[in-house]
Amino acid sequence: MRFNKITVGTCVALVLTLGLAVGSPDFAFAQTAETAGTVSVAVGPQYDTTHVYVAPEDFNRFVASLLATFGGTTTKQGVFTVTPTQSSTMSQLVLTPVGTVSAFGFKTSIPYPFGLERTGYLVTDMDEAVRAAKATGADVFVAPFNDPIGRDAIIQWPGGVNTQLYWHTTAPSYTPLQTIPEDRVYVSPDRVDAFVRSFLAFSHGSVVSDEAQALGVEIGRPGVTYRRLRIESKFGKLTALVTDGHLPYPYGREMTGYEVSNFAETLTKAKAAGADVLVPPYKTGERDAVVVRFPGGYIAEIHSITKE
Repeated sequence: MRFNKITVGTCVALVLTLGLAVGSPDFAFAQTAETAGTVSVAVGPQYDTTHVYVAPEDFNRFVASLLATFGGTTTKQGVFTVTPTQSSTMSQLVLTPVGTVSAFGFKTSIPYPFGLERTGYLVTDMDEAVRAAKATGADVFVAPFNDPIGRDAIIQWPGGVNTQLYWHTTAPSYTPLQTIPEDRVYVSPDRVDAFVRSFLAFSHGSVVSDEAQALGVEIGRPGVTYRRLRIESKFGKLTALVTDGHLPYPYGREMTGYEVSNFAETLTKAKAAGADVLVPPYKTGERDAVVVRFPGGYIAEIHSITKE
């Protein structure tokens, strides 16, 4: 009988422990980040770029449109090999106050899997970053390779989200952003928890909100609700939109959400600079938002936040 009592007591304790972990996603996410044994390799959100691939003939129009909309500066345009196999691309950084863009205009065919990554994260140490990616559940999709100014790799988070890691031989110095953009990631209900645990452990970030019934108008489906998580780390902001994949165009195509201080003025500038409005302005809670397509095909969400 004593054995049975001990067994029952142990089982109850296990059930309670597992129940706490399952019933409290933040608890589970926090535990994963704490026990991953990794160090932070992030530098700052102004060094984390959205990767935009456009046709060479659209390259200059795209860069000019982005600058006219958000302001900012660019680095010198050049033609480089930025992949581990032979290729040639126009390349330029667009440094705006609301986010940085790496623009690519390939003059050759684009080697796989380049063009599938959404963002590039500057890291302090490439070897440590790759080790951390593996330790926290990400796959090294493209092993580290040398580029003209440093080293790169591509990792894939659980759920199929690709991110490029990069390191510069000479550390860059960019002006801090006025507002931090959000990387908008669409994931399935089956993989979202694995994605979030992996990303939190790698980024040393935290979940700032986990809305189980966000308004479906945010993903083009008024009248339904969906789960939305917002994450912040030294890499910047990330919004995970958890859907069944039944998304009307252009949702799922927009990679970044840009926060601006004057919503109406920014939208006027975007339209004057050749951007098409794909989703008319709408309001949800504290946000005014719109989805636009810049010359060359880059789709982005633009929003302003009402401070209470």
